[in-house]
Amino acid sequence: MPGRIWRGEMYLDVQDLKNFYYRSALGRAVQQVLRGRLRQMWPETKGMTIAGFGFALPLLRPFLPEARRVIGLMPGPQGVMAWPPGLPNITTLVEEALWPLETGSVDRLVMLHGLEMSDDPGALLQEARRVLGPGGRAVFIVPNRAGIWSRTDRTPFGYGKPYTIGQLEGALRLHDFAPERAATVLYQPPSVRRTWRRLGPMLESVGTHLPAIYAGGVLMVEAVKVPAPRTPARPRSVLEKRSLRILGPATSPAAMRYR
Repeated sequence: MPGRIWRGEMYLDVQDLKNFYYRSALGRAVQQVLRGRLRQMWPETKGMTIAGFGFALPLLRPFLPEARRVIGLMPGPQGVMAWPPGLPNITTLVEEALWPLETGSVDRLVMLHGLEMSDDPGALLQEARRVLGPGGRAVFIVPNRAGIWSRTDRTPFGYGKPYTIGQLEGALRLHDFAPERAATVLYQPPSVRRTWRRLGPMLESVGTHLPAIYAGGVLMVEAVKVPAPRTPARPRSVLEKRSLRILGPATSPAAMRYR
């Protein structure tokens, strides 16, 4: 799966992602698994604004009939595609850490093929937090460092930086997200062989009953935006107070002579 270099990181072209998710049996199976688990996390989104960053389009379709607004944000190095087919376009090309959305305007955010590709994941998380409203929720989907999907370049999950659950949750806490639940998915191998495709649903069903530490190929962590801690006001020191008096406007005649 070819990709293109941008600022030292590997970004997949939007056409490669489109071909994988919409034109390959393996990609359609991945789409079904991720979409099903996301829907379990968010069963009710009526009247909400939902945004997807990276290449989240395969997961957004179930929300179109019920959400108030659905937005597909696609990073510049990746490229953009019009979506959904036959309906008004809801996608836009954006800079990684500069989204054309008002602060606090999003209720739900899903990030797929975004965080692991980012040259500055901290800035990306800050922007994600900015657009979420109070109590807004986000699901971050990344390759599992311990899984076999991150070890092959046959799928998009073999590119970018894979994470462990601890690494991902630590990064989220650092940027004022509170992780609430984590899941691993894609227990089937990243193979196009028909035998594995037939066994795929059974393997995923078994995997859902395993603890999250077992090596599914992809991590999904849902986190809620929490208020940023306020920095207490620091009392001005005696030196600062003296400095303010010294630098204040001179009003006496004696002082005026030396201006």
